[in-house]
Amino acid sequence: MNRTKEPQTWLQRVENLHPYESLLYLGMFGSGLIFLFLVVAFISSGINQLEGLNHKIPVAFLISTFMLILSGYTATKMRLHYQEENLPKLEGSLRNTFLLGVTFTILQFAGWKELTDMGINFTGLPSGSFLYLLSGIHIFHLLGAMIFALILLVQLRKTQEDGIRKLILVTNPFEKMRIRLFTVYWHFMDAIWLILFFLFILSF
Repeated sequence: MNRTKEPQTWLQRVENLHPYESLLYLGMFGSGLIFLFLVVAFISSGINQLEGLNHKIPVAFLISTFMLILSGYTATKMRLHYQEENLPKLEGSLRNTFLLGVTFTILQFAGWKELTDMGINFTGLPSGSFLYLLSGIHIFHLLGAMIFALILLVQLRKTQEDGIRKLILVTNPFEKMRIRLFTVYWHFMDAIWLILFFLFILSF
């Protein structure tokens, strides 16, 4: 007689997670709390302090937002290419995601330069200080994903040169999990930036 599988409780699902999954989700939860507290402080400090100063949000921030949204698309394609066992396209999507992340980071520095040229400094108005602080912490979190992406790129390059490694990569659940966790974290950082960007727009 077939027994229906009893649904697992939330705690049981957590216990069955791979340690890497647990660490990532705990890290995302901790990062989310940090950004939440900073956003609340940002709003409490007077989010509209920059209004009426004839300033506009830096163009570099606008362009960098588009780049990060595009990187979210390329990160999504990574999982599809892995399921299709198309390693060249997987490597290409990962490379594009990494390069878009680098471009985003460079544009963030350009955005800070625009803020400085407007007279909005880190030690000036609280609203201006939070623009630097929030975007800077976001870059710091994104750098971790970019370093991991670089490691994956090197490993994928070696894998395509070895048939046995290639077979292991496309059949190993651990490798599938690593790809999935990378894309989950990347989309998480995308979502964080979009929230911050929306608040930045409201502050001008």
